[in-house]
Amino acid sequence: MSRGLANELLPGSPHVHSANAAENAESSLPWARFSSWLECVCVVTFDLELGQAIELVYPHDVKLTEKEMCFPGCLGDTQFSFRLRQSVGRRGSWFGEEDAYSRDAPVTLQVKLAHFYGYVYFRQVKDASVKRGYFQKSLVLVSRLPYVHLFQSLLQIIAPEYFEKLEPCLEAVCNEIDQWQSPVPGLTLNLPVMGVVMQVRIPSKNDKPGGSPEKQAQKEVGNLLPAPMMLPTIHELDLFKCFQSFLIHLQMLWELMLLGEPVVVMAPSPTVSSETVLALVSSIAPLRYCCDYRPYFTIHDTEFKEYTTRTQAPPNVILGVTNPFFIKTFQSWPHIIRLGELKMSGDLPKQVKVKKLAKLKTLDTKPGIYTAHKMFLQKDKSLIKRLLKGIQRKRPSEVQSAILRRHLLELTQSFIIPLERYLASLMPLQRSVTPWKTPPQIRPFSQEEFMGTLEHAGPQLTSVLKGDWVGLYRKFFRSPNFDGWYRLRHREMTQKLECLHLEVICDADLLGWTKDKSEVEIVDLVLKLREKLMKAGKQQLPVKEGVLEKLEGYLQTVISSLPEDLQTVLHRY
Repeated sequence: MSRGLANELLPGSPHVHSANAAENAESSLPWARFSSWLECVCVVTFDLELGQAIELVYPHDVKLTEKEMCFPGCLGDTQFSFRLRQSVGRRGSWFGEEDAYSRDAPVTLQVKLAHFYGYVYFRQVKDASVKRGYFQKSLVLVSRLPYVHLFQSLLQIIAPEYFEKLEPCLEAVCNEIDQWQSPVPGLTLNLPVMGVVMQVRIPSKNDKPGGSPEKQAQKEVGNLLPAPMMLPTIHELDLFKCFQSFLIHLQMLWELMLLGEPVVVMAPSPTVSSETVLALVSSIAPLRYCCDYRPYFTIHDTEFKEYTTRTQAPPNVILGVTNPFFIKTFQSWPHIIRLGELKMSGDLPKQVKVKKLAKLKTLDTKPGIYTAHKMFLQKDKSLIKRLLKGIQRKRPSEVQSAILRRHLLELTQSFIIPLERYLASLMPLQRSVTPWKTPPQIRPFSQEEFMGTLEHAGPQLTSVLKGDWVGLYRKFFRSPNFDGWYRLRHREMTQKLECLHLEVICDADLLGWTKDKSEVEIVDLVLKLREKLMKAGKQQLPVKEGVLEKLEGYLQTVISSLPEDLQTVLHRY
């Protein structure tokens, strides 16, 4: 199978050309199951004199362009993540535009064909046999799936073994992954690799928001054998660990994420950089973060010039960086989070302060949140008290993270529910959908009309937080996150209308309608109905069971009522 990928697959080189989609569509082809999880696995070695070289790629027919890239300079083993943009060119993937995975997955875990994720295990150890005395290598998993916890857990199993046994070990791992069942939302899967079985549950859009992935998995294990290693989540991070140095400012950062503001995270390591960026992006779930984000960004990224130009306003993107020289580059950006090594103040993590942007000038800039952002909502002091009490009582980090995640979920839902309620009012009444007319249009979204609903049906119904909710909505309307949310919801509503139309046609007396109609009118009905059925199949519309089959039967009955010459033409068409 020729995958024909010309990839640059590390933080400094974000270009990926995909193979032809048709090649991956056939499950019988080699590496088809592997492709549903990973694009490829590669090994990159770093020489202090020669620079970086891609040493090995699996599958072997994936072609990589070698280019100098930036790696973290640290002893020991380091894990981090990055995200890269796919090159312009042919799109090809196991995932299609209308694939079943994205249709059934939560919006935050749907595949975006324009981007890839890289999951890295970097090792640097002293080695006297190497010139300048260091062995430096990275094992990188490249995937379209944002399953950070799953793939970092996978790397913890395979990377140490790979560094001991090298290529034969990697080949065996890739062959094992090629036996895994493809990710299907709602299923609990056993994934064997190197003598370990990871049990994971693929989240579904039908899951209860804020529900425990572990409990969901237990419901569906059924006849699966007990797995030695159960992952409680495939994508969630330890939010408390990620946010512990700025817990008191979490609500401000939630507002910045909601509004899609340009943000730079300057961290002491690629691990902290990537985890902080991914945690911030997840803070507005179940709303999808629709701007670009780079968990680990370096001067070698091909978007470096695009994202650092001073001739225009900073783009709507969140960048995670470690190089202190970026301070000068990003001086014009409105929001910079400077993180240092975690320091404790007694039992409590020392909290960074909000500072003026004017103070961000030197390379030894102190940790802090450098911004002029004025919060729209008042801080929720009860959350801070609850978390601080948890620290004093030595509450486990996973429990603290669950408290944080629940708080952020409820905050986002309080913001989104009024929008959802208003959007539902724009939908035509079900009785206005009739079989013989095109479905009525969804009414256009009016910002002012929506604002008029807030007094009686605003966030105050579900949130105790006071503040300028109206101002927050007005700014949200200008953000890519609103545009992405509205496009997605409008598309879902349009599909629902299409489903309703198909169902009322199915309940109509088609044969009775044709009795007093001319052949031209009947042929027109056949062609339109056939087009609707094809569209429903292609878009995998969620119509009631049996509707499409029943309509197909009606269609054949109507065609058989026509003269034979017309029947022949219509069967060919």
